[in-house]
Amino acid sequence: EWENAKMLPAHEVFKKLGDAGFLGVNRPTEYGGLGLDYSYNVAVAEELGNIRCGGIPMAIGVQTDMATPALARFGSDLVKREFLAPSIAGDKVACLGVSEVGAGSDVSSIKTIAKKVGDDYVINGGKMWTTNGLQADWMCLLANTGDGAPHRNKSLICVPMDTPGIHKAKKIDKMGMWCSDTAQIFFDDVRVPQKYLIGDEGMGFMYQMVQFQEERLFGATVCLLGLDNLIKETIEYTSQRKVFGQSILDHQTVHFKLAELQTEVELLRSLIYRATGMYIQGDDVTELAIMAKLKAGRLSREATDACLQFWGGMGFTAENVASRMYRDFRLMSIGGGADEVMLSIIAKYMGT
Repeated sequence: EWENAKMLPAHEVFKKLGDAGFLGVNRPTEYGGLGLDYSYNVAVAEELGNIRCGGIPMAIGVQTDMATPALARFGSDLVKREFLAPSIAGDKVACLGVSEVGAGSDVSSIKTIAKKVGDDYVINGGKMWTTNGLQADWMCLLANTGDGAPHRNKSLICVPMDTPGIHKAKKIDKMGMWCSDTAQIFFDDVRVPQKYLIGDEGMGFMYQMVQFQEERLFGATVCLLGLDNLIKETIEYTSQRKVFGQSILDHQTVHFKLAELQTEVELLRSLIYRATGMYIQGDDVTELAIMAKLKAGRLSREATDACLQFWGGMGFTAENVASRMYRDFRLMSIGGGADEVMLSIIAKYMGT
């Protein structure tokens, strides 16, 4: 139903999740969180992979692992109580404003500006590919607040989405992730108090890099059970579907390929668990998180393509699990940093 409507009821869903404690698993208890370590967040993300479409986990992930990590870590008590606490409770829906028409994976190139006027920031510009954007109550916005170097002139600001001057230009029709609304948003002299700044001015780029660690680990983790389930269902179908007198699964090329894919999923799981363990210890896991995201995106493309092929004509129908995952999981190699950008960052860590 939500897939056909191309919109999930975010406030209804998030309120139920908030009441159950799932929107603040590793957030401080004083703001309504459970106060657990990040491994519990990963456990929740992994279980979300059981949902049979990608749009719902992605919408939830924006709330828990993309729009709020920097706020929870660097925000003042005032902004935490006004934006973090109701997001954990499920009373407010959050979105993240980073990507723009001319600046996706290249975050340093964003053009949106927030200029100080009195006690306010006046914001002008636009954001693209904003998940939850049509339903969000507030945005974690990355904007240029100075004229210095591109890595030192940006800030993260909490922006209420009912502020005058915000225009939700359109709902973007996507290849996949249908039930997750995605918006293009413009800011025309939008005034917000400077007290809504997250942390220190000029540190927004660095804070966003911190947020990317959790975003990329979340995205990679959500793929695990989805791929597990896809492989299992493909085994079940191909064991029953016969061609030329024997099941499709009995062909070596099929069951060998499925064995290879399952092995790759387990390797990805081990990488994610290792990165999670290091993150809990306070280590910088940027490189491992990027590797996990890169591997998850490429493996998702390989696995969904192979399984769809094994389903034959049934795989080409819209409601088939292989078809849905094929179109939903394709985003993993684009969103949160394209594969090519991930490779370039890994190469820098390697010194090449």
